[in-house]
Amino acid sequence: MLKKLFMVLGFFGSISFANAQRPAASTYNANTRFEQLGSVLPTPNTFRTASGAPGKDYFQNKADYAIKAELDDVNQRIVGSEVITYTNFSGDDLRYLWLQLDQNLFQENSINALSKTGGVNPQMSANQLKGMNSPSSVNSTINADKKYGYDIKFVKDVKGNPLPYTINGTMMRVDLPIAQKPGVAVSIKIDWEYNITEYYGRSGYEYFEKDGNYNYFIAHWFPRMCVYDDVSGWQNKQFLGQGEFTLPFGDYKVEITVPDDHLVGATGECLNYSKVLSKTQQQRMKDAASSKTPVIIATQAEAESRMKIKSSKKQTWSFAAQNVRDFAFASSRRFIWDAMQTDVYNNGRKIWSMSFYPKEGNPLWEKYSTRVVEHTLKSYGNRTIEYPYPVAISCHSTARGGMEYPMISFNGGRPEEDGTYSEATKYGMIGVIIHEVGHNFFPMIVNTDERQWSWMDEGLNTFCQYLAEKEWDKDYPARRGEPQDIVSYMKTDPSQQVPIMSSSDNIMAFGPNAYAKPATGLNILRETVMGRELFDKAFKEYAQRWAFKSPMPADFFRTLEDASSVDLDWFWKGWFYTVEPVDQDLVEVEWFSLDTQNPEISKAEAKAESEAKKQTMSTIRNKTDIPQSVVEADPSMKDFYNSYDPFTVSESDKKKYEAYVASLSPEEKTLIETGMNYYTLKIKNKGGLVMPVIFQAEYEDGTKEDFRYPAEIWRLNDKEISKTVATKKKVKKFNLDPYFQIADIDTSNNVFPREPEAPTKFQLMKQRSFTAPKNPMQIANESKDAGVGSSGKN
Repeated sequence: MLKKLFMVLGFFGSISFANAQRPAASTYNANTRFEQLGSVLPTPNTFRTASGAPGKDYFQNKADYAIKAELDDVNQRIVGSEVITYTNFSGDDLRYLWLQLDQNLFQENSINALSKTGGVNPQMSANQLKGMNSPSSVNSTINADKKYGYDIKFVKDVKGNPLPYTINGTMMRVDLPIAQKPGVAVSIKIDWEYNITEYYGRSGYEYFEKDGNYNYFIAHWFPRMCVYDDVSGWQNKQFLGQGEFTLPFGDYKVEITVPDDHLVGATGECLNYSKVLSKTQQQRMKDAASSKTPVIIATQAEAESRMKIKSSKKQTWSFAAQNVRDFAFASSRRFIWDAMQTDVYNNGRKIWSMSFYPKEGNPLWEKYSTRVVEHTLKSYGNRTIEYPYPVAISCHSTARGGMEYPMISFNGGRPEEDGTYSEATKYGMIGVIIHEVGHNFFPMIVNTDERQWSWMDEGLNTFCQYLAEKEWDKDYPARRGEPQDIVSYMKTDPSQQVPIMSSSDNIMAFGPNAYAKPATGLNILRETVMGRELFDKAFKEYAQRWAFKSPMPADFFRTLEDASSVDLDWFWKGWFYTVEPVDQDLVEVEWFSLDTQNPEISKAEAKAESEAKKQTMSTIRNKTDIPQSVVEADPSMKDFYNSYDPFTVSESDKKKYEAYVASLSPEEKTLIETGMNYYTLKIKNKGGLVMPVIFQAEYEDGTKEDFRYPAEIWRLNDKEISKTVATKKKVKKFNLDPYFQIADIDTSNNVFPREPEAPTKFQLMKQRSFTAPKNPMQIANESKDAGVGSSGKN
C-alpha cells in the first residue's frame, strides 16, 4: 500500500527542483545523452545539406543496359551479352569503371567461403560438414560437377576494341583508354555466362523431381555497374552474401530467350505479348485490364500441359524499364499467372498487379497474392510516394523467405501437399509479399546503400510492412513493429549485439538488428515520441526528397528533425548507436496530502492510527491471558488520564483552527478545500537507454488516468528522477509503460505497489517420438470426413 505523508502549507516557499535532482557530476551522463550528434554525422555540404535534403551540387551517375540473354533449361545456365552505357554526372574524371560480379560469390575460393568460421559439433549432417567451407550460404546450392561464378568472354568498347579488365573477387575494374570526363557517356560491351545455382534465397532455380521441371528466379545475373557518389567515390565493397546491393539508376532493354513453353515475368513492361502469348491469353489480359479482381491469364491446366510436352523450341521475350536500379526475371513452364490492372490511387493511372506461381502455391496464391500486391502499393504509396512503375509482380519461389527487385519479387509461403495450411503459413505468405513488394519503395526508389546500411532499406520497409499488415487486417499477427516484440532481443547479452549503425556484413542477429529494431524504433517515434501527425509528415518528406536518389543515414536523421521540429538526436544516439536497453524501474511512490490543520480531521485520523497500532499479537493474546488487570480490579487506581481522550476536539482547538483559516489567502483556502493528493514517483533508469516516461494511475474508484512526459525529463539526471503528480482521487496503483510503448525489458518493476509475478508453468510429458503436428485445417477435414458436424454430433 501507499504510505501517506502530510505537508504543511506555507512553510517552504519555492524550491528549485532541477537543482535538487542534479547529482554529482560523476554519477550521471544526461548531458552526453541529450547533446547533439554533432561530429558523429558528416559535415553538411553542397551535396547533402544540414536539413537532410539533397544539395545544389548533388549528383548521381546513370547506367543504361541493353541485354540479350538465353536461359539454358537443359544445363541450368545463363549465356548473355550486354552493352552498358555509363554517363558521368559527377565533377570528376573517371579513369576506370568498377562493376559487380555477384555470381562470383559461389566460386570455390571466394572471400565468403574463406572467411567462414565455426567448429565441428559432436553430431553434424553431411551438408553441415560440407558447408563449413562452402562458397555458398546454403550448402545444397553447389553442384560439385559444375564450376560457378562468371565466365567473362570479353570486355570491349562499342567499336570492338578490347578493354583491359581486372577481376577481384566479386568486383571487376575496367580500365578506360581515356579518362571519362564529366557529362560524357561511355559504352562497353561484355559477353559472359555462368551456371545457375539452386535457389539460395536471392536467386537460382527450384527443381521438381516429380515432373522433371524447373522454376527459375534469376537475379544479380549480369555484370552490373557500381555506384560512384559524393560519399564513397566508387562503392566497390565485396559481396559476401549478407550485405545486399548498391546500384545506380538507368534504363533497360532486355531480350530473354527461353523455351517457348515458358512464361516469363520480369522487371519492366513486356513489349511483345502479342508474340509470346496465345490469343486466349491475350484476351484474358484485356479482361484483366478492367477487372478489380485477379483474372487467370495462364491456368493450371495449361501449365500441366506444358509440363508434359516440354517443348524444344525457343522464343524471346522483350522487356523495357525506365529509371530502375536493377533487372530480374522469373521463368518456368510450371507457372500459373494471374493479374489485374487497377487505378490504385484513384488518379486515372492504372498499374498492373501480377502473380506467377506453380500449383504448389495454391489455394493460397490464387486467393491472396495479387490482391496483396495491390494493397501494398496503395498502403506504401499513401505514406511515401505513389508507385511510379507500370507493374508489380509477386512470384512464388520456395517454401519460405523472399527477395526483392524492381517491379518483381520472389516470395515464399507454400501450403501442404493436400492444400491445407496453417495460420502461420497464411500470414507468413501475406507478410513476405507485403515486405518484398514494399521493397520497391525502399530501396528500389529511395535508393539506399544496402551493401553498407541494411537498416535503411530493411528497417524502413519492415516498419511500412507493419502498418500495411494492420491495414490489411486489424488483427494481423505482425511479427515485427510492436515494442514488446523486440524485448527478447534487447535483453540478450550486449556482447551478442551490435548497434544498428553497423556495416551490413558485420551485423550479428541480422533479422532482429536490421529489420525489427529499426522498425520498432520508427514505431516508437510515431506513437510515443513525435505523434502520428508529425511523424507521418516527416517520413513522407524523406521519401519524397530522396525518391530516385541515394540518401545516407544522416539524410534520414536530419530530414525527420527538419520536417517535424522535434530534436531526435538523443533517440538516434541511444537506439541506433548503442546496444543499451530500456528498463525503467518504479522504485518508490510517496503519497502526500495537505495538512489542513482542521482538528476534526487530524484528531480523527490520529485516533484511527492509534487504534490500529494497538492491534498487536500481545494485545490480542492478553485479552484472554490476563483475566483482570489491577486497574480493572481496583477502580481507585484510576485517575484523570484513565478517562482522558486526547483525540477529543476542544473549544481551544476550534478557536485555533478558526484563526488559522482566517489568516489564509483565498488561493490557499481553495487549495485546502480541493483535498488534493500528491504522489511523488521515484523512477530509476536501470537499462541506460532514455525514453519518455509514461505511467498510469489506477484510482480506488476503479477509474484510470494516464500521465505522459517526454524523454527530456531525464536531461539533467539520466540515472534517477522523481516526478510529482496531483490528483483529487486516491491512487490504488501506479503502472509504468501501461501500453508497452517503450520496449521495457523488465515489466516486473513497473508496478507500485509491487505485484507477485505469475508462476512459470510446466507440463508432465511422456516420452514419445516426434511427428510434425497437423494444422487446424487438416484436423477439421478429418473431423468432416468422420461425419462430425459443427455441433460435434455424428
